Amino acid sequence: MALNNLQYENIICEYRDIQNRNRHEMNRRIREVYARVPGYEELDMATGSVSSAFAEDIISGVPDALTRLHDAMDAHRRKKQDLIIRAGYPADYLDPIFDCPDCKDSGYIPSTHGPSRKCACFKRRELAILYEQSNIQNIISTENFSTLSYEYYQGNDLERFSRAVEICQNFVQNFKQDYHNLFFYGTVGTGKSFLSGCVAAELLKTGRSVIYFSAVGLFDTLARFTFDSKNKTDLYNLYQDIYECDLIIIDDLGTEVTNSFVTSQLFSLLNERHLRHRATIISTNLGLEELRDRYSDRVFSRITSNYQLCKLTGPDVRMLKKRKYNGTSA
Repeated sequence: MALNNLQYENIICEYRDIQNRNRHEMNRRIREVYARVPGYEELDMATGSVSSAFAEDIISGVPDALTRLHDAMDAHRRKKQDLIIRAGYPADYLDPIFDCPDCKDSGYIPSTHGPSRKCACFKRRELAILYEQSNIQNIISTENFSTLSYEYYQGNDLERFSRAVEICQNFVQNFKQDYHNLFFYGTVGTGKSFLSGCVAAELLKTGRSVIYFSAVGLFDTLARFTFDSKNKTDLYNLYQDIYECDLIIIDDLGTEVTNSFVTSQLFSLLNERHLRHRATIISTNLGLEELRDRYSDRVFSRITSNYQLCKLTGPDVRMLKKRKYNGTSA
């Protein structure tokens, strides 16, 4: 889900706070060095005069003026650094301070070929909000490999579930080098959403960007932004999020009201992420024939061609757990 204006401004304010904090720390260090390192303040104040000495030659176009200026500035910098080191400070003690050296705490990285792009640190802040909005943190707190159990499965159901667990573990292990998609389908309550949560939890630990949507929430959000002419920028940002995140999870596909808008949006999402080699996990209670009948041959072809299909069967584990809990509580 794209950020609203208030959420975006809150992130920008956070960057301003970081810049102010680091600026104050930088000023404190300069005052400290001035007070404790004899001769440093004088050298620092003389920095401007070093460049001024070459100004006339540079303006006049003297061929080696810039080279001599750079050499003089380097020598001046080394003198200052030698004073700091002899006083027991690290060589970089007065270097600019940044929490993120990539964007210099601005949130954006300039580009020579177009507009600035969001830094990874900005995306992490953005995704933290997206996770909270999509409820993924609550999901992965209970749905992860540490809470996985095979006790509710038997026979072929157990074999299918065990195979799906192995597929998920390989998916996580090889995520960096392999482009892969998963499609969980089968009867209600057999662990499809649970396994999606297991994968999400593991990838989040490694710093991957994961966005979770229920099918209803995804298409409602897309519709709201698409048909509101005031939100074109937010719509663009939303598409960037769902197209570019490392993994998107679409849970309970088929529970939404399916129409031509939903079908076209689903195809666009699947197609675009496939072209960008961005991983997708889909879970649904629909069978494969129902999937084709509901969403078109194009969608069906994308999924059956580009996704590893995992069919899960068996009893409704959620109901069994609920009964077990109620029985224990009684």
